[in-house]
Amino acid sequence: MNKTVVHRLLLEKLEVDLDVLQRAAQTAYEAATHEENVAENKYDTLGLEASYLATGQARRVEQIRQSLKSCRTMALEPFNAARGIQVGALVNLEAENGNAQHLFLAPDAAGLTLCVEGQTVTVITPHSPLGTALLGKQVDDEVQITVGATAQYFSVCTID
Repeated sequence: MNKTVVHRLLLEKLEVDLDVLQRAAQTAYEAATHEENVAENKYDTLGLEASYLATGQARRVEQIRQSLKSCRTMALEPFNAARGIQVGALVNLEAENGNAQHLFLAPDAAGLTLCVEGQTVTVITPHSPLGTALLGKQVDDEVQITVGATAQYFSVCTID
């Protein structure tokens, strides 16, 4: 698995999400401003609800636009053992129970999942507990995060 391919797929997914959301935001805006949605009495809230939806959609469009900008400008440098895991790294982790997961450390767009060569890759950021714990780590290092009252342990298997 190549991090350049993962990065390209991430950008493509964000571009598609942005396009879909821009069209949804435009539709919500048109519904909110349509003459048929003008309130006829104080109980007629269709126009108000549509305006709330349009506002939320517009905010989400801006979030995705910022994520796309951050991910486009991130550096995809080769792994540097002296620095350890940094933003732009593609990491394979193994949990205590033997479950493996592929993670791509990006500056934004946390939670997106990508399918690469039949494998699921999850985008995380350095702002997440796992992302923070991974920064600076090397192959074979142990990583611990605490979720609620439960400690979870992972082993770094590969880094690209």
